Amino acid sequence: MSSITVSTLQQLKQRGEKFAALTAYDASFAQLIDEAGVEVLLVGDSLGMVVQGRESTIPVTVDEMVYHSSLVARAAKRALVVSDLPFMSYATTEQALTSAARLMKEGGARMVKLEGGALRLDTVRRLAENGVPVCAHLGLLPQSVHKLGGYKIQGREAAVAEQMVADARALQQAGADLLVLECVPRTLAGEITAALTIPVIGIGAGAATDGQVLVLYDMLGITPGKRPSFSHDFLAEAGSVRGAITAYASQVKAGTFPAAQHGFD
Repeated sequence: MSSITVSTLQQLKQRGEKFAALTAYDASFAQLIDEAGVEVLLVGDSLGMVVQGRESTIPVTVDEMVYHSSLVARAAKRALVVSDLPFMSYATTEQALTSAARLMKEGGARMVKLEGGALRLDTVRRLAENGVPVCAHLGLLPQSVHKLGGYKIQGREAAVAEQMVADARALQQAGADLLVLECVPRTLAGEITAALTIPVIGIGAGAATDGQVLVLYDMLGITPGKRPSFSHDFLAEAGSVRGAITAYASQVKAGTFPAAQHGFD
C-alpha cells in the first residue's frame, strides 16, 4: 500500500473524494489509525490539553512536539504525518525554519502546520521555498485563544468572512499545501473549499470541506469534561477502539459525517 502524499490528497480533491484525518500522539494509536485507512495523522499541540491536562495548547514546547511526532512517525506506514508548530515557535521566519527542521529531521513529520492568515504569508513562503510542506490553519486558532477571548466560532460577521477567504487564497499563493478550517460556518467553509485548489480539512466546519479531522480522544469519548459539539462519540456505537476509528474513517469518506448537528450556521 503506497504512502499518502500531498499529491495524493490533491488528487482526491480533484476527484471529489473525501478523506479522513485524526490526531495521534503515540505509536499504538498511530498504528491503529493508519491501519484503518485514515489518510492524515495530525500530531496536534492539542496534546497539551488531552495528554498533559493543561488548560490550553500554549505551554506545549518544540521538544514535546518532536518527541510525540517521532512516536507517531515510527508507527505510520501509510498516512501523511503532519505536526503542529507550537505557540511562539514560528514568531519569526528564522524561528519557523529552525522549528520545522526539528519536527521533520528529528520528529519524522512530513508536513508542519501553523496558525494564522496574512501575518504568516512570509513564513509560509520561506518554508515552502526551503522544501517544507505547510498546512495552514484559519478560523478558530487555539494558540490565539486568549486573544480571541475564548473558543468561539469565527467568520459569522461579513467582514471577518471576507478576510478569511482572502487569507485562504493568499496562503495558497504563498505555498501552503493544505488548509485546516476550524469552527467556521459551513457556508463559509464551502466557499473557501471551492475557491482553493489545495485540499481543505474541516473541524467544526460542516461537510463541504475535502477532508475532516477530529481530536482522537474526542471521537473516542474519553476527553475529560465537555466535548465539542461538532465531535461525535464513535466508540459508544462501535464498541471497540479499532471499530470506532474504522467507523469514523468510513463515515467521513461516505459523506455521512459530519451531519447537520456537527456544524454551525
